[in-house]
Amino acid sequence: MAEKGSAAKRHRQSLRRRMRNRMAVSEVRTSVKNFMTAVDTKNKEEAEKAFRHVVKKIDTAAGKGIFHRNTVARKKSRLAKMLNRLA
Repeated sequence: MAEKGSAAKRHRQSLRRRMRNRMAVSEVRTSVKNFMTAVDTKNKEEAEKAFRHVVKKIDTAAGKGIFHRNTVARKKSRLAKMLNRLA
C-alpha cells in the first residue's frame, strides 16, 4: 500500500475512476448487445431505436475519455453498416 498520504489519495482516486470507466464500458457493451439482438431478429424499427441508444452511450464514453475518438468512429461505422443492411 501507499506510504505517503498523497499516494494513498491518488490510489483512491484511481479506483473510483476505474469503477466509473468500467461501468461506462459495460453500458456500451450491453447496448451493443441489445442492438445486435434487434438486428438478428430483423426488426428494423427496434434496431434503429437501439442504434440511437448505442451511439449516445458511445459518444458519452468518448467525451469522458474512456474510448479514443478513432475507436468510437470505427464502432459507429460498423454498427451503422449493420443497420443499413436491414433496409
